[in-house]
Amino acid sequence: MGKSFRAWNPEQRFLLPPAIDEFVEPGHLAHFVRELVRESLDLSAIVDSYKEERGNPPYHPVMMTALLLYAYCQGVYSSRRIALGCEERVDFMAVTALNQPDFRTISDFRKRHLKALSGLLVQVLKLCLKAGLVKLGHVSLDGTKVKANASKHKAMSYARMKEQEPLLAAEVAQWLKQAEEVDAAEDEQFGPERRGDEMPQWVANKQRRLEKIREAKAALEAEARAKAPTVRDQDQDSGDDGGGPPSAVPADGAQRNFTDPDSRIMKSSAEGFVQAYNGQAAVDAHRHVIVAQVLTNQPTDFNHLKPILEQIKATTGRQAKEFSADAGYCSEQNLAELNRRHINAYIATGRQLHGQAHATARRPPTGSRRAAMWRKLRQGGWRSRYRLRKCLPEPVFGVIKQARGFRQFLLRGLDKVQCEWAMVCTAHNLRKLAQVST
Repeated sequence: MGKSFRAWNPEQRFLLPPAIDEFVEPGHLAHFVRELVRESLDLSAIVDSYKEERGNPPYHPVMMTALLLYAYCQGVYSSRRIALGCEERVDFMAVTALNQPDFRTISDFRKRHLKALSGLLVQVLKLCLKAGLVKLGHVSLDGTKVKANASKHKAMSYARMKEQEPLLAAEVAQWLKQAEEVDAAEDEQFGPERRGDEMPQWVANKQRRLEKIREAKAALEAEARAKAPTVRDQDQDSGDDGGGPPSAVPADGAQRNFTDPDSRIMKSSAEGFVQAYNGQAAVDAHRHVIVAQVLTNQPTDFNHLKPILEQIKATTGRQAKEFSADAGYCSEQNLAELNRRHINAYIATGRQLHGQAHATARRPPTGSRRAAMWRKLRQGGWRSRYRLRKCLPEPVFGVIKQARGFRQFLLRGLDKVQCEWAMVCTAHNLRKLAQVST
């Protein structure tokens, strides 16, 4: 007697239409995100922008918002991959109710409402507060370098620009002269009816590169002129005239990227020097919820501490009781700011030496706030609350980059990538909220 199997008939039609709730199990993240977006988030800034009655009705903006947030929660960021998920994945179908927007529609929706979508982070964070996921007993801050949508090989230093500009200009002028000679010969050969004024492609490419170099060179010079008054004011405050007025000429090593001019070359601990942005996240110790985030093109970290503290206060209505961060945030100004806000801070004053608890290679000057922090960490030893820093932001960055695959921005320009980073942080908090709500 042969083995019997369950029936399998691909030609069988549904006798009754399927229900969306049955596509995935009841406690699935797709149901949670869909219903939270429908019932708990204020999307008036997005919905109210649709007032035109003419033309084919667009996809519902609430559905599109739920689709984007769910895709980010699943580590799917490309509009093409999201559109493919709407056609092939039942969890995406449970969110869209079988709607299948194409990739261009998804991309345009994200670009059009990027600012409003990034603002949902505050609403989700407040829901986390209501759910008891945020205690603000201890908050830790750290930064991570996220690759820009540009190659570092598309950057050029100011010295290289000065060297290449005259060479390219001479080469383009020579080719233009050669093109004119060719056009004159062709006019003589084929007659004057032919236009002959089209620029050959091999000339246009060099001409475009010359234009990019000149634009980048002018931008670097404008930045240097803008910084010159600041440098002069700092010199006057310190009593040092510097031997003359500061130069408004960029340093030879100053670089600018042709693809994404706002991005900068930064040093990453894992990949060396990369074309990137600096993403900051303050993480609450209770359930690893991101309570504040900032993204800039500044490679160093110390300027980000004050904006993070202000954002925590503005969003939650109160400050953290304890705050920890690594040596990149340690400065007299930052320590004074933490003291002014009555926050019990644990900030490393230097790199930790192997085999020593929170010791530094060089002791800060006596009488400074850094010296007081150095003694505080040294007295605490291995039991110091500073130890929480390594188990708060770094695992969050690991989940974002490794588990959910966000290693490079899709958009270009500082304003756009700031919104994109906010959406990534929103997705992280949504998954934390789903863990206690399902």
